[in-house]
Amino acid sequence: MKVKDKVCVVTGAAGGIGEAIARRYAREGAKGVVVADRDAARLDKVARDIEGVAVACDVAKEADIRHLVAEAERHFGPVDIFFSNAGIGRGGHEDAIDKDWADSWAIHVMAHVYAARALVPGMLARKSGYLLNTASAAGLLASMGSAPYGVTKHAAVALAEHLAIQYGDKGIRVSVLCPQAVDTDMLRMAGATAASVDGVLNTDAVAQTVIDAMDAETFLILTHPQVKEYMARKLDRDRWLRGMQRLRDRTGEGQRK
Repeated sequence: MKVKDKVCVVTGAAGGIGEAIARRYAREGAKGVVVADRDAARLDKVARDIEGVAVACDVAKEADIRHLVAEAERHFGPVDIFFSNAGIGRGGHEDAIDKDWADSWAIHVMAHVYAARALVPGMLARKSGYLLNTASAAGLLASMGSAPYGVTKHAAVALAEHLAIQYGDKGIRVSVLCPQAVDTDMLRMAGATAASVDGVLNTDAVAQTVIDAMDAETFLILTHPQVKEYMARKLDRDRWLRGMQRLRDRTGEGQRK
């Protein structure tokens, strides 16, 4: 899938990975880029810079996702590429408050469901389309400091797998982006330490990885190659869990006070 001449929608585009991808799509020659976020001021600047269209959107609401798709179609035509990227970071373990669990589920899982509901029928009819969902390496491995984040990111990976199984041979390509540490506001708010990450990438590097993966139509997009090795270690779950407990103790990440 080449981006040139395609209609692209990016959520969570007011900053971070979403902004970098939106800017890269524009540079790649997209027919039109529609950016969505709840941060209207920052979003408008991104849209102006890339000559795109800004749509205020709360991805946790299906009506907002449908409005976003309708606006993209009104301005540019049928959506070719939908990058469902918005995310939040909420801490806590099983005792995290219900709202943090509910918000994480709505934004990390149901937002992807709502996008698929809005887009799959048209993409099936055209036998063409690309659904690109952001999850996290935490969705493949673990998030020691946040049960709501890790659990819902696992669900996001499972949903992408389901969509790929159902529609991947019917013209709809599906990929799931699973980065480790990326230099974004979310990482800084999480207070990640150098000891707890393998290396912090800038968002432009992530955008390049995404473009390369879309060219190859690769399902699992890993910005940090070592994640594949960690996934292999997880095949022996008992050993992996013991190793994660040692990592928790060594780094202090996710330890209960």
